[in-house]
Amino acid sequence: MSAFHLHLMRHGAPETSGLLLGHTDMPASLAGIAACVQQVTDLSFGTVVASDLQRCAVTADGIAGSRALPVTRDPRWRELDFGAWDGLNPARADSTALARFWNDPEADPPPGGERWSSLVARVDAALGSIAGDTLVVTHGGAIRAAMACLFGFEQRHLWAFDLPYACVVSLRLWPGTPRIAQIVGLWP
Repeated sequence: MSAFHLHLMRHGAPETSGLLLGHTDMPASLAGIAACVQQVTDLSFGTVVASDLQRCAVTADGIAGSRALPVTRDPRWRELDFGAWDGLNPARADSTALARFWNDPEADPPPGGERWSSLVARVDAALGSIAGDTLVVTHGGAIRAAMACLFGFEQRHLWAFDLPYACVVSLRLWPGTPRIAQIVGLWP
């Protein structure tokens, strides 16, 4: 089977930035949606998939509508669940616990939240359902989890990837097991 392109887009800026949004269903701002629509004008894809959270789903609707494509909402592409921290400004979370989380989200997940391995497992399952040139509108954590699945990056190395709002990571994938992938580009 031949290779196909997978474009992983981080949603546009939310209405309120600087929060640990996780599963909090805050919409993207109109400017954030517009930035995403502009970012993909030169990309080729025939399928659009989005996290079911508004900041991704509404963005994907705007992109897909301009191309007359349907959108598939897939909750496996959601951000990491921040549990008790979900929706908080990081300054309001326990700073020691937050530092432990950023250092090792597997050993020290947010209180009542999701472990890194759970995010990676659900994103890995979602990757298995991608079969052709696809745009996935998702979250920074889910993009990092996809990079862990496809390239074997350790979690601590993934924080080095700057993934601003509306950025796109473009990959070339070859179907099969194991998956073979190549990074084609990163557009901020």
